Amino acid sequence: MSEELEDKNAQESAEEEKEELSMTQVSQEQIISVSNLNVSFGDLQVLKAVSLGIETKRITVIMGPSGCGKSTFIRTINRMNDQVSDFKVSGDVLFNGVDVYSKDVDPALLRLKIGMVFQKPNPFPMSIYDNVAFGPKIHKMFSSKDDLDNIVRTSLERAALWDEVSGRLKENALKLSGGQQQRLCIARALAVKPEVILMDEPASSLDPGSTSKIEELMVSLKDSYTVVLVSHDMRQAARVANRVAFLYKGQLVEVGTTAQVFENPTNKLTEEYIQGRLV
Repeated sequence: MSEELEDKNAQESAEEEKEELSMTQVSQEQIISVSNLNVSFGDLQVLKAVSLGIETKRITVIMGPSGCGKSTFIRTINRMNDQVSDFKVSGDVLFNGVDVYSKDVDPALLRLKIGMVFQKPNPFPMSIYDNVAFGPKIHKMFSSKDDLDNIVRTSLERAALWDEVSGRLKENALKLSGGQQQRLCIARALAVKPEVILMDEPASSLDPGSTSKIEELMVSLKDSYTVVLVSHDMRQAARVANRVAFLYKGQLVEVGTTAQVFENPTNKLTEEYIQGRLV
């Protein structure tokens, strides 16, 4: 991780701490509001009365031990669990004030606005260009070939990949390295102009160098997008997050700024997890 990235996040965390101490501080706008969320798969209840607001153009990290419900939480936000057997959900999940589980909401259109990047890179077995152009083609989001070319280039630039692949756009995406494939998947998500990007441990299968690039990319993306990151890596959470939510056994234990959660947690469970005494 570059010193510039650490310095930038340290400065932002300090500024946010000052904001929270101000009695006149106006709450950061929430693009997603989750209230009393309960999720079950058959008889197994995975999430229990979780209430959490996701702030606009911030990185919110959902952390906790394996099996605590982190991935289920973000997959519930954009209805990725809908086709899972015995999935049951109750409570409210509002995106821009609209209930995402309303019968009037089309899940496919919802996922245009709330994109997803998975733990392992999953590029389509086609060219680099066609991977990025896939969504805009399906949803007819361009007016000409030049327009589509611009979407592809802009998306690859935002994903910090253009300089590495600009001369290889016709090559099969599976020829890229693991880190490049993951950034390609991010570019593919950006191509359909989302407002929120959900990331489920996107660097867990990558080498340290590729992980550093993904982290730097996440920090740069929050200037234009809201990022929700699932991570079991507390050091990663400390490096990139604006806010941290700690889940344990399906319950939200604590949420706060990165500095507050890591340096002065209010819950004993949070403190034990950070110290490595809770699994």
